[in-house]
Amino acid sequence: MTEHNRIPESAMPMGKNNFQELQTDLEPVVSVEGVVDKIVFENPDSGFFVGKLRINELTEPIAFVGNFLALSPGETVRLRGRWIEDNRFGRQLQVISFDTLQPATIEGIEKYLGSGLIAGIGPTYAKRLVTTFGLDTLRVISEEPQRLLKVEGIGKKRLTLIQDAWQAQKAVQAIMVFLQGHGITPNQATKIYRRYGDNSVAVLRANPYCLADDIAGIAFRSADQIAANLGIAKDSDARIKAGILHVLRHASQEGHVFLPTSEVIKRATELLQLNNAFVTERLPEIIHSGGMTQDDNRLYIEKLFQSEKECARLLLRLKNTNVNSIPIKSMPNALAWAEKKLNINLSQEQKEAIQRGICDKVLIITGGPGTGKTTVINSLLAILEQKGISFLLAAPTGRAAKRLEATTGRNASTIHRLLDFNPHKGGFERNEGNPLNTDMVVLDEASMLDIQLMHQTLRALPPACRLILVGDIDQLPSVGPGDVLHDLISCQVFPVVRLLTIFRQASESGIIRGAHQINEGVFPGFNTKDFIFIEREDPDRALETVIELVLRRIPGHFGLDPMMQIQVLAPMRKGRAGITHLNVAMQEVLNPNGKPLHRKSLRNGDKVMQIRNNYDLNVFNGDVGIITLIDEDTQEVEVSFDDGSKVLYSFEETDDLVPAYAVTVHKSQGSEYPAVVLVLLPQHYMMLQRNLLYTAVTRGKQLVVLVGSAKAIGLAVRNSNYAHRNTWLNERLKESAS
Repeated sequence: MTEHNRIPESAMPMGKNNFQELQTDLEPVVSVEGVVDKIVFENPDSGFFVGKLRINELTEPIAFVGNFLALSPGETVRLRGRWIEDNRFGRQLQVISFDTLQPATIEGIEKYLGSGLIAGIGPTYAKRLVTTFGLDTLRVISEEPQRLLKVEGIGKKRLTLIQDAWQAQKAVQAIMVFLQGHGITPNQATKIYRRYGDNSVAVLRANPYCLADDIAGIAFRSADQIAANLGIAKDSDARIKAGILHVLRHASQEGHVFLPTSEVIKRATELLQLNNAFVTERLPEIIHSGGMTQDDNRLYIEKLFQSEKECARLLLRLKNTNVNSIPIKSMPNALAWAEKKLNINLSQEQKEAIQRGICDKVLIITGGPGTGKTTVINSLLAILEQKGISFLLAAPTGRAAKRLEATTGRNASTIHRLLDFNPHKGGFERNEGNPLNTDMVVLDEASMLDIQLMHQTLRALPPACRLILVGDIDQLPSVGPGDVLHDLISCQVFPVVRLLTIFRQASESGIIRGAHQINEGVFPGFNTKDFIFIEREDPDRALETVIELVLRRIPGHFGLDPMMQIQVLAPMRKGRAGITHLNVAMQEVLNPNGKPLHRKSLRNGDKVMQIRNNYDLNVFNGDVGIITLIDEDTQEVEVSFDDGSKVLYSFEETDDLVPAYAVTVHKSQGSEYPAVVLVLLPQHYMMLQRNLLYTAVTRGKQLVVLVGSAKAIGLAVRNSNYAHRNTWLNERLKESAS
């Protein structure tokens, strides 16, 4: 028997998920033993779990619910809890505590080992092991692992994999028992063990607040609960510092580079439940201890302060460093040559942009769809090539870089690849000591640049380099902190060319006309060809319509692949017409029979998106692909990405993959799809802004279909309030340049 695991009553998710608890204080606690038959549902973030327990072969499995350690099918357990009656699902056991027991039958051992719990053992090897060792299988793995070499297919490499996984599982169980007593969910416990290994308990006892720094998905409140349980005082400097850093990190997630010091104190005292004057008094000493910087009345996370300050310095150095002019005797002749070579007619705006690109050290080109930004870049690059001037092209995301490559016919890369990110060193190889060897860098989709990525890019540019930023200022700002493109335009330190003229061919597109109408605050004019509105007020009917469009109507009328050529967008994750629910519904119709990934909501054949940069695997935030293989024996998942690459993930690394049948508008930035289906309802009112609707519509290349409410569209079109971000780059540039 393993350690006793008690689930805190406070962790039980009652009142959610349609559970209607009977008077559980009057219900007797019962104990049942059996084998976990299947996992019906698991929320990896909350730890909430629904399973089926088979008590014997003669009766139907019983349902049980609660927050658990990582249970797997085939495990033998003793559950203690109270019976509850659910309105939808009937009688279920609400578990308070449990023990895991060694499986007592051949079938139980085989199912346990074949569940994917131990790397290197899937269903095939589980059967071979129990065939060879019978009821003695688990003891052999634990005490005599060398005997596993007798089993067909198990060599030294697989044996090592199995041994490591078995020991890790035992260690994780012990650590999870400790963590569970402090309110940590199983998914969080697993992340903690991956980060700190066998030192997990010691690290947490020394400084539990490091969790908020080191572990994705563990916020301050969870770390604070552990700290309280470990006896750390509520008014300790360590707790106050952790609370202030939490406030600043949360602000950075909202796009702010800093917060006014008074606002930080206000938010921190509310979070920490401490006296305002006490926190104010302790603040200078806490700032002095590191991790944050106060600049006048602004409080920054240290690295964001350095990024903002250095961006201003490096931009002005770039602007003010003299360089030999590009050898062009006659600008009109150069422009005429480009027109002839590319078989185009340049507008006066475009000619000005090309001329400024040749003459200026730093240039910003901005304009909406159909205004000829690509034509400007292609003409400029043709002239540069003719004159022997070197250049590099890049964009913030893989999809944006791929599109830049397609529209220019020249090599382009992500900024991370351009700067040679080294995952082992945790930084970029290209910097002031090892700059890029080029005369010019062109960055597309510049509205997506946050302050830190801009800083790293500028560090890699030699002072003599030219820089051209191309973007649409009316789109959503970057997901990360800062508002770089807006600041560089508004500071009036650098030349800006605004492309306003919509070219005739582009003006024939209903999508482009509609996008510009939205941008001008006008309710867009829809048609029946490429910019279509289907009115649906009810979220459930909207969902049904989206599925019908993706599954049948758009593929039937336009011949597009529903999986990779049609992208569903929505403003929010929550709600009946939010991203989470849309993905569940669309998975059921587009990939109903895909083999499930162990303990995940993903299946073989699913469309997925990478949500964090993983430099070891060379995959980046926003990359989209299809799961093409799930191997339970090796515990690996293969994903084929839309750039043609195939990437192998370990089961653990798939935490960074999410379903991508539907994505938020923010996640679609920098991407372009043949067809977009946008869900827009009044329930999304918190996100109904003009720049969000404009960004969503401009993601569609051939077709955009809006499903939802005319009222919601009107609200978005009228709401031009720019979501202000706290940045000081504009002021730093103005002050230094004057």
